[in-house]
Amino acid sequence: MQVVVLAGGVGSRLRPWTNTMPKPLLPMLDMSLLERVVEGVPNHLIDEVVVAGGYKVEMIQDYFAQAEVDFDVRIVNETQPLGTGGALGNCKDVVSGRFACFNGDIVSSLQVEPLLDLHQRNGGVGTLALWEVEDPTRFGIVGLDEDSRITQFKEKPKPDEVFSNLINAGSYIFEDDIFEYMPEGKHSIERDVFPRLAEDKQLNGQQFEGYFIDAGTPSAWSDAVHRCISEQRFKRGKVYGNSWYGSIESETSEHITESMIETGVEFTNSTIHRSTLLKGTSVGLHSVLRECLIGSQVKIGEGSHLENVVVDHGSIIPQDTHLVGGQWPRMD
Repeated sequence: MQVVVLAGGVGSRLRPWTNTMPKPLLPMLDMSLLERVVEGVPNHLIDEVVVAGGYKVEMIQDYFAQAEVDFDVRIVNETQPLGTGGALGNCKDVVSGRFACFNGDIVSSLQVEPLLDLHQRNGGVGTLALWEVEDPTRFGIVGLDEDSRITQFKEKPKPDEVFSNLINAGSYIFEDDIFEYMPEGKHSIERDVFPRLAEDKQLNGQQFEGYFIDAGTPSAWSDAVHRCISEQRFKRGKVYGNSWYGSIESETSEHITESMIETGVEFTNSTIHRSTLLKGTSVGLHSVLRECLIGSQVKIGEGSHLENVVVDHGSIIPQDTHLVGGQWPRMD
């Protein structure tokens, strides 16, 4: 079947990382984020991955033209923002039959086969993966009957509107009949399509266990990295302590914890915790990095202390820089 990935955003919550690199191509251990999103679908079930995107799509196309992946990638370009529903609707001329669909930020333990089994058993237009949370007001919630059919759907309910703690986990099985429920142009699949489908008893839902992470923010990115390390979701590199290094030849350190260290990263007697450092970066003597996302080819001066900072690719950070929170722009 085809797999559609809704990746139309510019990744503003991960800026300045995404100023020059589209979010689907950001590396999460030994895969791009896009590959990580579709990882729950076995390769033998994938005919093609369709990326609904509108930001730096040429870079995505070029990457997958050279990447060693077991599926074809097709880009459906958004010339203007279309929302989640419009982005999917924009794919109707290239998608047919039964297909999977994922939001482009989701890193989870979901395996698609149980969703497919429920969808085959119950029929209908769509089957949603569901996750249980304590506070569902930031999500779309569902009512579910004893046959796993969704009876109602409400996007981002107010506290007095909450009728369930089961939320939409951004992972779906659809029939191409869903396009008949979609208005033209920009719209929200969560607000404009799912409530109608639920009313017509055309949606199913299945809760899954394990983990569910929307990796679109710096903190959640680090959560996803750490989870992928602990679950050994990588084929290349090595783990030392609880950090992942991009090469088996990489230098390691007991002062690096819960972090992702790509190849070509240099560090000297520095403390690095819960941070991601991309290729070619160097960290000066006695520096401290905590909860940071450090781009590629960054030079961090000795004695620097950064906490909760996203650093753009190619940046130069002077020695003894102390910064808590925010972004560090490229210094040309």
